[in-house]
Amino acid sequence: MPVLAKTGNEAMAEAMRQINPDVVAAYPITPATEIVQIFSSFVADGKVDTEFVAVESEHSAMSACVGAAATGARAMTGTSSQGLALMYEILPIASALRLPIVLAEVNRALSGPINIHCDHSDTMGARDFGWIQIYAENSQEAYDSLIQAVRIAEEAKLPAMVSTDGFIISHGMEGIEVLDDDKVKAFIGEKKIDQSVLDVDNPITLGCLDLQDYYFEHKYQVIDAIERSRGIIKKVADEFAKKFKRSYGFFEEYKLNDAEVAIVTMSSTAGTTKDVVDELRDKGLKVGLLRPRVFRPFPNKEIAKALSGLKAVAVLDRSDSFGAEGGQLFTEIRSALYEADKKPLLIDYIYGLGGRDITINEIKGVFDDLGKIAKSGKTDSVVNYLGLRE
Repeated sequence: MPVLAKTGNEAMAEAMRQINPDVVAAYPITPATEIVQIFSSFVADGKVDTEFVAVESEHSAMSACVGAAATGARAMTGTSSQGLALMYEILPIASALRLPIVLAEVNRALSGPINIHCDHSDTMGARDFGWIQIYAENSQEAYDSLIQAVRIAEEAKLPAMVSTDGFIISHGMEGIEVLDDDKVKAFIGEKKIDQSVLDVDNPITLGCLDLQDYYFEHKYQVIDAIERSRGIIKKVADEFAKKFKRSYGFFEEYKLNDAEVAIVTMSSTAGTTKDVVDELRDKGLKVGLLRPRVFRPFPNKEIAKALSGLKAVAVLDRSDSFGAEGGQLFTEIRSALYEADKKPLLIDYIYGLGGRDITINEIKGVFDDLGKIAKSGKTDSVVNYLGLRE
């Protein structure tokens, strides 16, 4: 497999080229613009057979994807921040209609104030819309995950989004192993059309009014599909690992087996945390990392098992849930551990809002706090704001 230097956006655009979707509808927004911009050049140069629809807003982009997917077409798009927020009205419609749309998403802070840099507020705002959510640590994982997402979405009959950290990954250059076009085509397979609004011999109704009589039952079908998608995500990941020798699970454990304290964090910050873990391990400290990759469906039982033997755990959230007891990742981890017989002391750090850097020294400080918590057996403040100027 050739190793090519690509940014995260270029990696996702390359994956889209190899997927060769039937329809891509998109509207540009920083820092995700390049994904569909590069892909549009593939369309113009005849490298794909895709119908590219340049729309006037992200709301229209997702609406066009819904329409295309309802015919049985393979539909994709890309967006970020306010663009994703403008899609919010349509996202739960896509999942309710069980349409396997795939979204290349670049994490960026929601306005206001206006900000174009990374945090996870955009996708966390969409966490309960019935979409499968995968958070990539780097460009290689973004590329691999987008390819897997097509299979996952189509087998689960649910939409899926794969995200990277804005500018940190989306515009950061790194070497990635690119698969052969024919191998990607063989892995995703031909699109199987179960039903289509264009099939006049087998007509279906989409978008109908659904009141008290059956709304609950129909919404439960999405809930059930998300639960059943766990097995599909694992099956697709296992097949990908067997064919291409790159393995991905619901989460990654880094030097966690004998750790006494650990940090839980997602996306690119995990890479920085690994460097700190290595440095502290060299000093004899038993520290580790757990990186959730799949946030929806959330692997609560598996994560609870992985963390249950630790003395203290810090969750790093790159978004906040205003008025709640901690960020979205923290509340998921806390809930997962609630029934555990053995559970660590748990503390949350909100960090990096609006793209503010998290430093090696700050992560070392978190591990230092964890050491003190493990020794004292208590936490003074459950929710903390890391790097916030006073």
